[in-house]
Amino acid sequence: MKYQEFKKAINKPYFTSLDILLQKLNVYNYQLSLWQKKNYIGRLKRGVYFFTDEKENLVALEISFLLCQPSYLSMETMLSHYGLIPEMVYAQTAITTKATRKFSNDFGNFIYHHIQPKLFFGYVPMETSSGKYLVAEPEKALLDYFYFNLGKLNDQKDIDGLRMNCDELRRVMDRKKIDIYLKEYNIEKLTNSINLLFDKIC
Repeated sequence: MKYQEFKKAINKPYFTSLDILLQKLNVYNYQLSLWQKKNYIGRLKRGVYFFTDEKENLVALEISFLLCQPSYLSMETMLSHYGLIPEMVYAQTAITTKATRKFSNDFGNFIYHHIQPKLFFGYVPMETSSGKYLVAEPEKALLDYFYFNLGKLNDQKDIDGLRMNCDELRRVMDRKKIDIYLKEYNIEKLTNSINLLFDKIC
């Protein structure tokens, strides 16, 4: 199968090895390697590719979901998005029920933290022209961040050091929802740390 025929058959900015199998396309590994050398396609990870002339139609947030499913963007990525932390984010951080892992490709760095299936909740879908990805609600992004950093949060000084934007916290957070979610985690230190953030800082 010629490249242009293949690209037309896929009809989206990215594809996987499974797409090729499901559509019964006559494309072989040596062709994929050749198209990579010619810069027709780029590789996101093993078995996942994108068309280089459609790179601008993809965003790193969507790529995150393509690399690992199930997953939803959370922690620093979404805290920054919601204006809750001042730091620039240099990697897309997500939560998954699969093993902890990292990827790097043309779209940046991607980090996935493993979480128990019972704690895989609190996200909403975002639709794109070619698919979708999942993002944590503000409340879940905050709880995930505290959950994976509990070892560093031992007192008020540690909470202060997070430099959370209190005005935005008050604006975007639903404290009742946080309390409901905290019951699912059922970790006393996590609850105490969240209480310190809201009761003594904000």
